[in-house]
Amino acid sequence: MLRNCTHVFLLVAWKVKEESKIGQCKRPEKPIEIYEFEGCPFCRKVREMVSVLDLDVLFYPCPQKGPTFRPKVLEMGGKKQFPYMVDPNTGVAMYESDDIIKYLADTYGDGTIPIMLSLGLLTAITAGLATLGRIGKGNSYTASKVPPQPIEIWAYEGSPFCRLVRETLVELELPHLLHSCARGSPKRQEFFKKMGTFQAPYIEDPNTGVKMFESAEIINYLKATYALYPSS
Repeated sequence: MLRNCTHVFLLVAWKVKEESKIGQCKRPEKPIEIYEFEGCPFCRKVREMVSVLDLDVLFYPCPQKGPTFRPKVLEMGGKKQFPYMVDPNTGVAMYESDDIIKYLADTYGDGTIPIMLSLGLLTAITAGLATLGRIGKGNSYTASKVPPQPIEIWAYEGSPFCRLVRETLVELELPHLLHSCARGSPKRQEFFKKMGTFQAPYIEDPNTGVKMFESAEIINYLKATYALYPSS
């Protein structure tokens, strides 16, 4: 766990109060950009580090046979390899999940990497096992129209309901700005003050003005709005 930036849970008046020291860490002024897809275990490792560091990230989905962002990664970095990270705050761009995790920990944490994300191939195998129940989901491209602006989503890696929505975002190749809000995240309190409740996933689509909770409703909305051949 991060020494200075970890999430802390306190028992206060018989209730669990979530606190975080993440505010002591450097925050990126512009969202980090990551090109990846849901079913890739190496991509999952990086997403888990994003949750640990409570970062906002602009994800560009790269499903198999996706026509938009896979070719862009090849153009930018010279390889169709994922994940691929671009940090517009520093000009750094890189492949390799372990290198990305170390970079994020050093730049936006205190350099500490949680043990389960520092085991190399074993971490990748563990991440792969975590996706077995949804094997094949979030990997293949579904013909869609890419919106002018990224969809904003409040979600976190450990939630099965958030995963369902991300699978659809990836399959439809929809760029999305993730506001990571795992347990202990200060964004949970910010969200509560704004909305009067906390529930994830939650999306705001600046292209249509739609704002919505509930994973099933979000998935239906995304397919009806952006799939070229929406199912009935």
